[in-house]
Amino acid sequence: MAVGSLTVLACILCMVLIQGLADFPFRNTSLSWSDRVDDLVSRLSIDEIQHQMARGGAGTNGTPPIPRLGIKPYSWNTECLRGDVGAGNATGFPQALGLAASFSPRLVFQIGEATGVEVRAKYNNYSRNGLHGKHMGVSCFSPVINIVRDPRWGRNQETYGEDPFQSGVLADSFVRALQGNDTRYVRANAGCKHFAAYDGPENIPISRLKFDAKVSERDLRTTFLPAFRACVKAGTYSVMCSYNSINGVPTCASKQLLNDILREEWGFRGYVVSDENAIENILRGHHYADNYVDIVSDCVNAGCNLELAGVEDNLTYYQMLDAINQGKLTEEKVRGSVKPLFYTRMRLGEFDPPEMNPYSKLDLSVIESEAHQMLAIEAAMKTFVLLKNEGHILPLKRDTFDRIAIVGPMANDSHLLFGDYAPLSPRPLVKTPLQGLANLAQSVNYAAGCNDTFCKHYDPVSIKKAVAMTEVIFVCLGTGRTIESEGNDRYDINLPGYQLQLLQDVAANRNETPVVLLLFNAGALNVTWADQSPDIAAILECFFPAQATGEALRRVIINEGPGSNPAGRMPATWPATEDQIFNITEYSMEGKTYRYFKGDPLYPYGYGLSYTQFEYFILENPTMIQAGQDLQGMVSVGNTGNIDGDEVIQVYIQWMNATQPTPQLQLAWFDRLTIPGNGAINVNFTVSAESMAVWVDNKGWAVEEGEMVLYVGGQQPNQKKQISSNIFRVTYKIVGSKFLGRY
Repeated sequence: MAVGSLTVLACILCMVLIQGLADFPFRNTSLSWSDRVDDLVSRLSIDEIQHQMARGGAGTNGTPPIPRLGIKPYSWNTECLRGDVGAGNATGFPQALGLAASFSPRLVFQIGEATGVEVRAKYNNYSRNGLHGKHMGVSCFSPVINIVRDPRWGRNQETYGEDPFQSGVLADSFVRALQGNDTRYVRANAGCKHFAAYDGPENIPISRLKFDAKVSERDLRTTFLPAFRACVKAGTYSVMCSYNSINGVPTCASKQLLNDILREEWGFRGYVVSDENAIENILRGHHYADNYVDIVSDCVNAGCNLELAGVEDNLTYYQMLDAINQGKLTEEKVRGSVKPLFYTRMRLGEFDPPEMNPYSKLDLSVIESEAHQMLAIEAAMKTFVLLKNEGHILPLKRDTFDRIAIVGPMANDSHLLFGDYAPLSPRPLVKTPLQGLANLAQSVNYAAGCNDTFCKHYDPVSIKKAVAMTEVIFVCLGTGRTIESEGNDRYDINLPGYQLQLLQDVAANRNETPVVLLLFNAGALNVTWADQSPDIAAILECFFPAQATGEALRRVIINEGPGSNPAGRMPATWPATEDQIFNITEYSMEGKTYRYFKGDPLYPYGYGLSYTQFEYFILENPTMIQAGQDLQGMVSVGNTGNIDGDEVIQVYIQWMNATQPTPQLQLAWFDRLTIPGNGAINVNFTVSAESMAVWVDNKGWAVEEGEMVLYVGGQQPNQKKQISSNIFRVTYKIVGSKFLGRY
């Protein structure tokens, strides 16, 4: 009999048994969660616990049922980065790095909420039909909150950019939205990954499976950990440990990370799951131990509750009984380790009557609902970053042309527009740049110019023919998941293959026709030529906008409707040349990201143009605060143009006389707000005491007495490339000092 049939039969048996087992205390909804979990775990044999902790998903079909207790199978392996991945039709929202470019906690919250609704609806449907397996659960491996520190890293696209503070704010929004606001039940539980200092490489110049990141305590605390702490404070139920080692210790076996920091310092009470095969790889890749008994004892003792394994017969956690028999693990430790898994399942509602759980009412009608389709369009528009707009060519002054050209390998490739870890959107709802922008003209000349984005084989004749006798030319270039993705770094930041030649051929044959360059990528590309060339009128960074790409582009290009005035900002520093990039294996933060970079990038972090202009004209803030107090401020922002637009207000701080090394600049507050044409708003902001704290070696975080600089504006201060709006610069003094703790 097939395995799937056996699983269904086991589920049926579980459902039958449940009717007679309702008197088990762990099913008594009047008891506390802890009492119920204690009762359930006390009834399990060590062999049953071993199965529950060893079968996290991936190469397995999840945890097996326990029919004698009426416990069903469960899948821990669900991907929810920006939509439900790998589980059939789902709304495809823009890739995470694009969402970071929106600088909008509200937008990330809306997408987290929509994702949680669709994931739960599918889970309800699968469960009712006795189906359990990969991507069929409600325990998400999302969000990804690693830091962008090298544009060549293949997984930049999954992150929220280079700034730890911004990443933490957006992670907080996503976690709270995904999990829902019911006081008793969780809609779908978040899982923040990859913990920790997993920020490249994937495969160049060394495999992530054996890479050991050499990280100082200061960089770990000030750059690589803050967003994870924000996730924990937001209430995430899970954290995923990563493939790499840190300073010689694989993260999934690191007591410092998984217990001392995560649980003791931060108070995390959820479960830690390994990345796929990461635990098996402790032996195969890192050679940290020479047998699986030692590895399972190391990982469980460190605090890893669940193994996400690949090939079933190599599951490391199946050596758990041997480890106990050899005295390397205790039964008490193992029983304690499985409790967060069942606590999570209880909070998801598995052991309660369905009618008690409001999320059990969600059905498949919410998948790709009209509201979610509209949100996908809004989100895509909000991710776009206008990098260049010579002569204010955009928005186009007309919405109908006789003939336009749309060229390039990203113009009509619906697959690559989604990026990695993408939901499967129904094809009729997917609109490519060609399909969307074609609505602007009576006739369209289209030529890809290359077979794919590698662009090793280029047809210049088709490009030159396409751009002839047209009124506007759109050039669609970029990468896609075939060039940058998980397991797939780039060797350099150059436009792939002949893509630059394609762009230059367009410029040479445009005959005064304006050229708009549309970029679809995550890590920065060398477009210095395009930025400086008078032949390229506009550059719009689009990232991977997913299903609504074409429609979102059409609206933004002509400024049609609310939200169509671009206001995205760069979520990572965009280097001008290759020599501004360091060795990807070097984890010192010196010279990396806007916080430590010395030089002039092509596009600074926080940079982005608009169709209108903004002015900051009143700033109110205290000139003196006590150490440990938050700084409360207010700024007035005006839209001095006639076009409604969003402004991203950015508040930075700078330490003037700290006794400890600090970033040269630090984002401390931000938001994205709409300001009507010729209108103004007052914006209240808070710089937290934690943002002002410095890391003191061997001690923890402290707010020191001294002078601080406060910058408030629509961009990062002190940059060679700037937008037109002004930036306030004021100083304030911190009186006294205060130790905030070790975290």
